Amino acid sequence: MLGIISREFPSLRIPCDIALEESVGRITARPLFATYSVPEAVLSAMDGIAVRSEDTWGASEQRPVTLTNNARVNTGNLIPPGFDAVIMIEDVTFEGNRAVIRKAAGPWQHVRPAGEDIAESEMILPSAHRIRPHEIGALAAYGISRVPVLTARVGLVPTGSELVTPGTRPAPGQVVESNTVMASAWLRSIGAECRKYPVTPDDPDLISERIEQAVAENDIVIISAGSSAGTRDYTAEVVSRLGEILVHGIAIKPGKPAIIGKINRKPVIGMPGYPLSAMTVIREIMVPLLGRYGLSAPDPVTLTATLATSLHSETGTCEYVLLAIGKIRNRFIAIPLSRGSGVQMSGVRAQAFLRIPADSEGYEAGEEVPVTLMVPEEIAERTLLISGSHDPVLDCLLELMQKEGVTLHSSHTGSTGGILALKRGSCHAAPMHLLHPSGEYNLPFLRHYLPGEDITLVGIAGREQGIVSREGLSLADLPSHTFINRQKGSGTRMLLDYELDRQGIAPGSIRGYDRELTTHIGVALAVRQGEADAGMCVYSAARVLGLPFVPVGRERYELAIRTGDLADPRIKTLLGAINSERFREILQHLGGYDISCTGQLRNTLR
Repeated sequence: MLGIISREFPSLRIPCDIALEESVGRITARPLFATYSVPEAVLSAMDGIAVRSEDTWGASEQRPVTLTNNARVNTGNLIPPGFDAVIMIEDVTFEGNRAVIRKAAGPWQHVRPAGEDIAESEMILPSAHRIRPHEIGALAAYGISRVPVLTARVGLVPTGSELVTPGTRPAPGQVVESNTVMASAWLRSIGAECRKYPVTPDDPDLISERIEQAVAENDIVIISAGSSAGTRDYTAEVVSRLGEILVHGIAIKPGKPAIIGKINRKPVIGMPGYPLSAMTVIREIMVPLLGRYGLSAPDPVTLTATLATSLHSETGTCEYVLLAIGKIRNRFIAIPLSRGSGVQMSGVRAQAFLRIPADSEGYEAGEEVPVTLMVPEEIAERTLLISGSHDPVLDCLLELMQKEGVTLHSSHTGSTGGILALKRGSCHAAPMHLLHPSGEYNLPFLRHYLPGEDITLVGIAGREQGIVSREGLSLADLPSHTFINRQKGSGTRMLLDYELDRQGIAPGSIRGYDRELTTHIGVALAVRQGEADAGMCVYSAARVLGLPFVPVGRERYELAIRTGDLADPRIKTLLGAINSERFREILQHLGGYDISCTGQLRNTLR
């Protein structure tokens, strides 16, 4: 792929002049030279007196010298003609108009010669240099007000009759056009000039006109969507008619349907419509392509991390998997995020990505793998990994902790999944709400799965679980309605099974019992959309979507943390957030939570 780019598209250097203040991060197109010397004349480097150094010879504590020929100067003042040194004011005693000194001054002592900083015509910065923020002040001081930088003009052509502009709430069947917004922001950050064209409907003639216009007005053209093989995918057809298709279909995932074409000797890239596919194409094709124009992104940091779960991949395709990453006991842990091409939030939550080579079938859990960071390493080190039961209040804790400089990443694996992650050492804390047949929550399960280990439970809240529906259905109504469930191993699923057993309702009698979602808000949303008549979730999820809720039971929602990790500064921040008055206010505002156990500690060994 990169070989094709190198062979088909020659290196170009396209300069443009921009205001100095806008040049941070840009690449210089030419060397920059000082237009004058700094300083332009001989200046004093101290507050004191200007003297002729030869007049001070022989001065000492035993033989002070009295100077009648001197001039008072301050730091930055011009040195009067005839003087070649400055004596600090602290080393001078005045007797009337005469200055008495007790130490000789050497020639050019405390004097800044002309051009000491930089001389007129001296180079400030070479070409191909990425301008750093602190260099802006120096450039201004040396007479630079506009900077010649490298650029490439990129035209962005979104296609699709279903697309609506950002800021518009899409109707069913419509999609907000976000790919060219992302591409523009990304490519601008490395120096490209991006021009975004209006959305073009799925009409080959209209698309052809728009591409011809974009090719005429830009150095590179990106066409968003239409690169697959659907009945309304016209990108390949149009590019082939106007120019040449070099590649259609690349062995990468996500992003396989991408197109690399050429029209009038200019690169034309067909970018898939799925957001994560588009993201991969920008990173793996567009950024290297811009390197042909002298533009480049800062080199990313690569480090070694331990994979929390297994990742299997088909051979023959190079796959890129987005990851959450955090440090647990001096090793980075990588947690794979959703691999669906349309799951844009995976990109938002990602802190790193893993490249699975085309000749690999993937990696096993616990294997050390090379990952590429998408955030600064210090942010990855300040990330707290949580794996287990979902609750909307985890987002509230994330917000409270973010203000203290700690990032919280939560994986919704269910209560049992959280315990197993804690056992493997792939999370810092596991939220859970598992009801034991004895009637006790959580502790019996920790003692069973982690026997003899010192685990502390931190109370988040008591919470109300119940049936969410559009009609006010109760548990007894479920056999005659469709249902949507939580995943096996989740506390919600276990509570449901416990209550169904108590009422003598067989799970097999409930249509949809085997269909699973991983979050409370996902269940409530599915019910509101009509995908099911009912589901089970916490009250706060039903309330935020305005749905009827019939309580089933109250439970204890807690975080399991290894006791030895309570001293970790990130966990201290988490405990501080849980114990804060603000968090209690949030719980009461959301409704359905009992704060009497919030912040309480329980231990498996007591």
